[in-house]
Amino acid sequence: MLLPLLLAVLWGGSGAQDPRFQLKVQEWVSVQEGLCVVVSCSIESYPRRQWTDSTPAYGSWYKDQADTGVDLPVATNKPDQEVQTGAKGRFQLLGNLSRSCSLLIRDIRLEDHAAYFFRLERGPYVRYNFKEYKFFLEVTALTQKPEIYIPETLEPGRQVTLLCVFPGTSEECPSPTLSWRGAAFPSDGAGPRTSHFSALSLTPRPQDHDTELTCGADLSRKGVSTETTVRLNVAHAPRNLVISVSWSNVSAPEPQGNSSHLEAQKGQFLRLLCTAESVPLATLSWALGDRILSWAHPSGSRTLELVLPRVKAEDAGRYTCRAENRLGSESGSLDLSVQYAPENLRVMASQANRTVLESFGNCTSIPVLEGQSLRLLCVTHSNPPAQLSWTRAGQTLAPSQLSDPGLLELPQIQTEQEGEFTCWAQNPLGSQNLSLSLLVVYPPQLLGPSCSWEDGGLHCSCSSRAQPAPSLRWRLGEELLDGNLSNASVKVTSSSTGPWVNSSLSLGEGLSSSLRLSCEAQNVHGAQSATVLLQPDEKGLASTAFTSGVFLGLGLAALLLLCLLPVLLKALRKRGTQAGVPAPDPAPAPAPAPGETPRSRISRRSTILDYINVIPRAGPLAPKRKGKPRGPSQAPPPDAHTLEPRMNQKELHFVSHNCPGPKSAMQVPDSENHPEELHYAVLNFPDPRPRESQGPKDFHSEYAAVQFH
Repeated sequence: MLLPLLLAVLWGGSGAQDPRFQLKVQEWVSVQEGLCVVVSCSIESYPRRQWTDSTPAYGSWYKDQADTGVDLPVATNKPDQEVQTGAKGRFQLLGNLSRSCSLLIRDIRLEDHAAYFFRLERGPYVRYNFKEYKFFLEVTALTQKPEIYIPETLEPGRQVTLLCVFPGTSEECPSPTLSWRGAAFPSDGAGPRTSHFSALSLTPRPQDHDTELTCGADLSRKGVSTETTVRLNVAHAPRNLVISVSWSNVSAPEPQGNSSHLEAQKGQFLRLLCTAESVPLATLSWALGDRILSWAHPSGSRTLELVLPRVKAEDAGRYTCRAENRLGSESGSLDLSVQYAPENLRVMASQANRTVLESFGNCTSIPVLEGQSLRLLCVTHSNPPAQLSWTRAGQTLAPSQLSDPGLLELPQIQTEQEGEFTCWAQNPLGSQNLSLSLLVVYPPQLLGPSCSWEDGGLHCSCSSRAQPAPSLRWRLGEELLDGNLSNASVKVTSSSTGPWVNSSLSLGEGLSSSLRLSCEAQNVHGAQSATVLLQPDEKGLASTAFTSGVFLGLGLAALLLLCLLPVLLKALRKRGTQAGVPAPDPAPAPAPAPGETPRSRISRRSTILDYINVIPRAGPLAPKRKGKPRGPSQAPPPDAHTLEPRMNQKELHFVSHNCPGPKSAMQVPDSENHPEELHYAVLNFPDPRPRESQGPKDFHSEYAAVQFH
């Protein structure tokens, strides 16, 4: 009871309170402008004095500070009692006042904001103002709106009922006027209705998605109204798919529009953003070709991002964004072209018409057998495609095929083509080059041997040229002399310069009546050898006969030669037929030039031995090199294989035959296209004669000899 007393003091009520008069009412009532409220009130007790049950009871509500004898109430049930003009029709007493004193207030206005008390009159005695039981009416701005009940997703073509309810009203309060408006239905589809709720039947269409639907509530005759608007969420398949591109991590993506082609440079940052409209939300995914890169389930977002922090060449291709829900799908594609300077430059080589390709990198040396073919194909990766070309010694080489400038064909490799070949690849973003060193290899080319008698011994020299440089050695009978050697009877000295190898042999002792001397050269591509057979006459024959007269000896020798010439020719033809070499036709010897010292003139103490060394044709070995020898200035002279005979007091003529060695696996020349060559040399034997002058014993089957005395 303290609170009513305090309120009575604050609101200016009477200082005294009669405990016989008790009232129960809400102390604080808050309501929004334009709305309706019922203030609950009940009379608890008052004195039963000077009234009976048939005595009518009258109640009135006054604004605080009102004089009940002068001022008009805001509501009363007293007959013929006037009320305040602004409250007329809006304030109304409810109940029969036997116990209830509740107050109904309609269309609340801001000027209604005040405190109110109740007055009770019944008979001549009960006339009491319950100022200690006041209530305070707080009027606030109108914020309450009607509530629309609608499914979260509307299925197109399926009818649905929507509800609009205005909350916070009671049965005593008048109903607001509710109305619908929107593009999803005709204007006459739902007219105004005075009720606490309104139902609307709607068959949504796909085009109704995201359109507005409004329910309005008119609350008073003064035009106070409120409304609620919602957007229709009509289910549909994904549509309006947009792909946007950003070139940095901070810039906003820009839509690609109708363009489906995108160019990026290698190493550049790239972000792709895909958005699509759909109800319900679609599942989004990014794919490169047939490979899924990223995907996302519906989670309240209509976008999916794909970031390429540093674009690589292999990132090029068709990127597809796909949006899909239960009603359908939509996709959009973007062709990414990654531009970059030439890279991964390499050369594919094929030798000797082989289909097997070998890949070579920069600064590679390619050995090629002389005479073979070589195809060099230059390939690279670049975008835009690189222009390819070949250069040698700063000069651009004509392409083998105009349609493929990266192909270089060398049909028959010669040593002159040895050197560096460079492939160039360039486009607007840069260039790259790769150099290969072409090394021409070939089997040994033998020059010699050349032998002469000097300083009391036999001196022979032999040279060979090959790539790689050959090994050169001597064979004396069955004995092999390899490398440098020096003793009392034999001395071998060898040297090399580039592709040339030179060796000399000196024999001081041990010359036999049948001495076989060979020079052998060999490398990985083949071998070649030349053999010299020394065959002096029988011991003591014509050793001193010439002391009685030179002319007599010459005459006898000439006579003997003429007699035996037919026999000699027959033997040569027979031997040549057995060896596979046709016999030479006889030809007259050339006469010496005037003033020339005849080299065939022999002193009385000379011994003449002519022989022919014939070797059967060998199998296909290293090809004969008919061109002029190529090498450094230190190399043997070009005509070193033609040995000029040196005439001393005594002379021996011989023929040496080059014998090609075994052919390497890489060697393919046909020996039939390269006839074997005969090399001629001269040995001079000054006095004294060799220690072993007896006639030759058994000879090798490769050789045949004919002697004349």
